[in-house]
Amino acid sequence: MLALSSVPFLKPISLKPPRSSPGGQRRHTLPASEFRCLSPEDAVSVFEIEREAFISVSGACPLRLDEIRHFLSLCPELSLGWFEEGRLVAFIIGSLWDQERLSQAALTLHRPRGTAVHIHVLAVHRGARQQGKGPLLLWRYLQRLRWLPFARRALLMCQDFLVPFYQKCGFEALGPCQVRVGELAFVEMQHRVRGHALLRRNSGC
Repeated sequence: MLALSSVPFLKPISLKPPRSSPGGQRRHTLPASEFRCLSPEDAVSVFEIEREAFISVSGACPLRLDEIRHFLSLCPELSLGWFEEGRLVAFIIGSLWDQERLSQAALTLHRPRGTAVHIHVLAVHRGARQQGKGPLLLWRYLQRLRWLPFARRALLMCQDFLVPFYQKCGFEALGPCQVRVGELAFVEMQHRVRGHALLRRNSGC
């Protein structure tokens, strides 16, 4: 998992109206900032960011390219990408898990009847780091989970040095994780999804 620093102070700027294109028609522009679920078509962009973020730190990626496509095909609603002017700058990929704690199988499986959301990876493009994007994206992701009727908690595994980061984001440490990747050991962390904002309307049944 990738931890980022807080948002730096920004100087106020004056906004100018967009210039009109010849003929008086406004040019089409991509949204400055957009959050949406990812699709298999986003897999290559996701993998490029993940590879750069993790290879230099741990020497391995949490998810291979084929695994990214696998999860984005099975459970795209458990992913979230941050796009700026159409370009992916940060993302989270998750899947469902049906046991109290994570095990080695949780790295590659999606359990459709599970109530725990396993956050596999959070990564930010190198050109967008040190801007507070990681914490903000994670906060948005956890808020989205409140709208999923099956989600009861979020689980993740991280190295020791990232524990304070996730604690600030509302996670609690559960202790050593059963999962190991090579020589790497992890701490398992949990965030309880408090309540469910999605309420069924009275259908008269």
